[in-house]
Amino acid sequence: MTTVAELLLARAEDDATGLRYGDGWWTWRQVVEESVRRASWLEGQRRSGPFHVGVLLENEPEYLFLLGGAALAGATVVGINPTRRGTELAGDIHHTDCQLLVTDTGQLPLIEGLDTGVAVDRIFVVDDPARAPVLPAAGAPPAAGELPGADSLFLLLFTSGSTGAPKAVRVSQGRLADAGLTMATGSGFGAGDVLYCAMPMFHGNALNTCIMPAMAAGACLVLRRRFSASGFLPDVRYYGVTYFNYVGRALAYILATPPAADDAENTLRFGFGTDASPSDISSFKKRFRCPIIEGYGSSEGAIAMSRVPGTPRQAVGLPLPGTDVAIVDPVTGTECPPARIDDAGLLLNAAEAIGEIVSRNGASRFEGYYANEEANAERTRDGWYWSGDLGYRDEAGFFYFAGRPADWLRVDGENFAAAPVERILARYDGVVTACVYPVPDPRTGDQVMATLELVPGTVFDPLLFTAFLADQQDLGSKWAPRFVRITRNVPLTGTNKIDKRPLRSERWVTDDPVWWRPFGGRHADGAYRVLGSDDVESIHGEFETHGRTALLGF
Repeated sequence: MTTVAELLLARAEDDATGLRYGDGWWTWRQVVEESVRRASWLEGQRRSGPFHVGVLLENEPEYLFLLGGAALAGATVVGINPTRRGTELAGDIHHTDCQLLVTDTGQLPLIEGLDTGVAVDRIFVVDDPARAPVLPAAGAPPAAGELPGADSLFLLLFTSGSTGAPKAVRVSQGRLADAGLTMATGSGFGAGDVLYCAMPMFHGNALNTCIMPAMAAGACLVLRRRFSASGFLPDVRYYGVTYFNYVGRALAYILATPPAADDAENTLRFGFGTDASPSDISSFKKRFRCPIIEGYGSSEGAIAMSRVPGTPRQAVGLPLPGTDVAIVDPVTGTECPPARIDDAGLLLNAAEAIGEIVSRNGASRFEGYYANEEANAERTRDGWYWSGDLGYRDEAGFFYFAGRPADWLRVDGENFAAAPVERILARYDGVVTACVYPVPDPRTGDQVMATLELVPGTVFDPLLFTAFLADQQDLGSKWAPRFVRITRNVPLTGTNKIDKRPLRSERWVTDDPVWWRPFGGRHADGAYRVLGSDDVESIHGEFETHGRTALLGF
């Protein structure tokens, strides 16, 4: 199996442009030389114990050079998430046994005063001459026989943490190199391509679908320090970008920028990513004449799916060849029956068709979480890989994503998942993002709550929204939200994925405007009205009456 170090050294005599950042550029030969310098420096910093190097940087050339240096030196890069704060951030660094940290003056304040377990003299600040690494002159790269093997631990990447505490996923050199080669070959990337990476480099999306494919193909890699919706199209034109990767709400942000008559005049060939809505994918293709390939993949690398010709609009596609993926009842372990979907797209048997997405032959591809045997056991119970994601599969074999266990709702005795409801609400004019999640009912089970982020300047009209819901033939009878929160920005994880945890925690107690249909009475199935302080007091009184105040956390 090929390693990251081998892919890098294959570019050692390549004088084509390999990296661009701002107005700067480096050939692939220079990228290799800079990586060799970092490898020599890292070797000099090595101590006994796990050779783990914490990197707390945004997307910049130094990050790429450190990745290359670590690959050559056999070190493990720990991708530190800069959106984490305080004790949680310190805990990530402690947990992964970092021997040293590399950061810059912009990120340094995040760790100052924290007990990270790393001595001050082992924290290097790349843009501070007094604390920057002292790099040797460029030397010869290691000989082939001196390179780390394919099973050498190369990365520890934290999961997004959108549904719980982040876990550090183990990624070997062989696994990452294989992902890069597969993506490069399957996409037909070559030296003439320009791959644009604005997604954070501490996350697998950027590494697997942009950085490593560029290295494997000898394509030009463009790094942007952080994602900018307004800067996207100017960057595409300036650098001649042919491909970009994305995750989460990136497409929605780009589409929210003011359209121009010449948007389609660009060099883009296609984009690839996860978690975009079908409507955003369609709108992006129409506006920029750029096809979008949407896939599904776990950070742990055990399950991957992609769309193929004939894939239904709402589906994520089919598993990669050779993988045995099923929808399984997480309690009984039995496979769920196929979903029955009518001509209007309504899922007719959600309660029995939705289960956990499981790979029955993928456990061996999961390399485990670092120092977390309990989580490892949970993921690989019964010899299968359990993704923790909900889904369903239609009679033709296509898979659909249905959210995560925390997005499972039970309303009036009916079980259903949030994702199908979100897809419906996303059709409402002016919606940028729709989040659906359970909130407790005063008597029993859950009620549906939705948070909508609207296009700036859009005013929520409760009468139009009520009429819209009535027109949606595929909206289940229990699916209409009881509460609708309007927000300027939905909370996000560090990888642009929606973080519903604060929304579920805050429920209807928020400074954002909330509209609702009161429990019972003439408003129950009518139009929404503003939730006032008297309403909140009344709701909480109902919880007290029925002995369920514990569900409110007070």
